[in-house]
Amino acid sequence: MEINRNFDNLVPNYLFADVARKTNEYAAAHPEKEIIRLGIGDVTLPLSSVVVDAMQKGCEDLRYQESFKGYPEYEGYDFVRQAAADYYKSFGVSVSPDEIFISDGAKSDCGNIGDIFSRDNTVLIPDPVYPVYVDANIMAGRKIVYAASSAENHFLAMPDKHIHADIIYLCSPNNPTGAAYNAEQLKEWVSYALENDAVILYDAAYEAFIQDDLPRSIFSIDGARECAIELCSLSKTAGFTGVRCGYTVIPKELKRNGHSLHDLWYRRQATKFNGVSWAVQCGAAAVFSPEGQRQCLDNIHYYRQNARILSELLDSLGFYYTGGKNSPYIWLQCPNHMDSWTFFDFLLDKAAVVGTPGSGFGECGQGYFRMTSFNSHEKTLEAAQRIKTLFS
Repeated sequence: MEINRNFDNLVPNYLFADVARKTNEYAAAHPEKEIIRLGIGDVTLPLSSVVVDAMQKGCEDLRYQESFKGYPEYEGYDFVRQAAADYYKSFGVSVSPDEIFISDGAKSDCGNIGDIFSRDNTVLIPDPVYPVYVDANIMAGRKIVYAASSAENHFLAMPDKHIHADIIYLCSPNNPTGAAYNAEQLKEWVSYALENDAVILYDAAYEAFIQDDLPRSIFSIDGARECAIELCSLSKTAGFTGVRCGYTVIPKELKRNGHSLHDLWYRRQATKFNGVSWAVQCGAAAVFSPEGQRQCLDNIHYYRQNARILSELLDSLGFYYTGGKNSPYIWLQCPNHMDSWTFFDFLLDKAAVVGTPGSGFGECGQGYFRMTSFNSHEKTLEAAQRIKTLFS
């Protein structure tokens, strides 16, 4: 037998595994130091009470014969899909409940959505980028071309009409750079996709952090329903990193080669996915309730304040950065011409602060560094003070 040799083309370790290993080695060698972690984008605040109450009720439902639930629907329960559609409506976007698929998270769907596309397709991915987009397509053996991002284009890659692509990955607000596209920029991407008969895979995992007048969904752009799939997550919106729930939207009119991509994804899910548990879907529906939105936005506001603390620090030091306002991520240029891993080691050794080396997100990330706002106010303030001391 033969294994999938495309795995030989992957980097040996997943980025965050390397960060964790180095951090753990440092912690073991320096037990006297308190390490402040601003690296992995995992939430730290607990679930909102309305969500927990709904999940507890969902668990209670499973105790009794009359309310017991077995296998869920592959695409999710109707009441959750309706709640998600109503959420879209709250910011002016029309999506039908039967175009929404409830899943166990955007990361899974980002990796699995390729099942409905040929391996012969060319994939266009911005650089720097969330590693899953790249790794999933390397595993599948697809040709990947990159759209370079840099300070010159404010880390918002734009289409090149001289390059053909069949599948396009976009993330806005972006992970890792925190940069977010405006409507005119997304119109260019939609036009490019339509001209190339391509499909945009639009990762909107961080849309709830948007504060400026920027699109919350690709479907706010005319023509997007004919060329885009949107992948969403409750991980950062509602703190579901450990609960696992997200949703993917595939418009009914999105077709290629005479085939409905909506129907292909349903067929794929029916074969390879058994759905999200009843209790988790009860919690997800509660996220979209008026009280759920209020409580979840309180947590988002908390993280926004942390992002403001870090942004003000970088402003005071005169560092170039993107993100921090419409995103939980801050993407900064490493000082003194340090490369990404050198700055990681420097910050860990001198300040006991952990971030993520930008080079782990692609070649264009070299010389940059990502910090997250997912920590307490106290630790974020302490990290900011430690960093300020280093450069003052």
